Amino acid sequence: MEEKEKLLCIIGPTAVGKTKLSLDLAKKFNGEIISGDSMQIYRGMDIGTAKITKEEMAGIPHHLIDIKDPKESFSVYEFQQLVRKKITDISNRNRLPIIVGGTGLYIQSVIYDYQFSNSGKDEKIRVQLEERSKLEGIEILYEQLKQVDPQAAEQIHPNNVRRVIRALEIYLSTGITMTEFKAKQQKTLLYDVALVGLTMEREKLYHRINERVNQMVQLGLIDEVKKLYDQGLKHAQATQAIGYKELFTAFDGEVSFEDAITTLKQNTRHFAKRQLTWFRNKMPVEWFDMTDPLDYEKNLQKISRYVAGMLNFKANT
Repeated sequence: MEEKEKLLCIIGPTAVGKTKLSLDLAKKFNGEIISGDSMQIYRGMDIGTAKITKEEMAGIPHHLIDIKDPKESFSVYEFQQLVRKKITDISNRNRLPIIVGGTGLYIQSVIYDYQFSNSGKDEKIRVQLEERSKLEGIEILYEQLKQVDPQAAEQIHPNNVRRVIRALEIYLSTGITMTEFKAKQQKTLLYDVALVGLTMEREKLYHRINERVNQMVQLGLIDEVKKLYDQGLKHAQATQAIGYKELFTAFDGEVSFEDAITTLKQNTRHFAKRQLTWFRNKMPVEWFDMTDPLDYEKNLQKISRYVAGMLNFKANT
């Protein structure tokens, strides 16, 4: 039997401390980091996606960052194919591939035997749905999705036009909901994988999220979003991300910047809650509580032992 490639995944909600841990584990295990964030692929979207800087990388190779223009779309299938190739490339150099991120579906598509097919694709239905979203508003379609597939609706943001339409397209063209379609997928792990999940006491996490948003604003988030706004990217896939769409409403004059930032904090907190629920329900994760910063070194040692044991991979001393 062919030996599986080894893979470490570090997952968890936004602002929980994945980046710091990933750097420390990459040093310990001769690792290279693959971004598992669906928005860090876009150039010029640095502050709002909490993208790691060149200085912070500390010489550790990072992959799948800044590979797309914000005008371009990006699919789960494309991510799956790119990441699987990177895993093989890194493994062939006797280094440990480490996926780090909070986009659960993207990571799940890589580590499981997740097949993408043309089933549920019907251009005629999709065009009709797109026309309806323009005429009636995406809210009407989202309500329809909640009726036919409440589980899918729970995982899709109401403003994510592309994914709402895709979920309805699958149902209307096949009679099978997106949730049922995903349930039929094979749940065979393709890699010898260690899934490390980071969690934190909720109030502490929410405080960190609020502080992170304040810091983003100080670093120039509003100017970053203004550049995208001026490029006419209001309806681009990239700008549906939290941190961008909220500020677009302020540039449209619909709300004040102060209110937009309050909404941004609220949406990020809700997103973190959804991320935790998703990971707990979908993957065999080993969870580590990062609430107390004084316990960080102890947690690092504990996580290192877990990874070494799971992957039979010797850590650097």
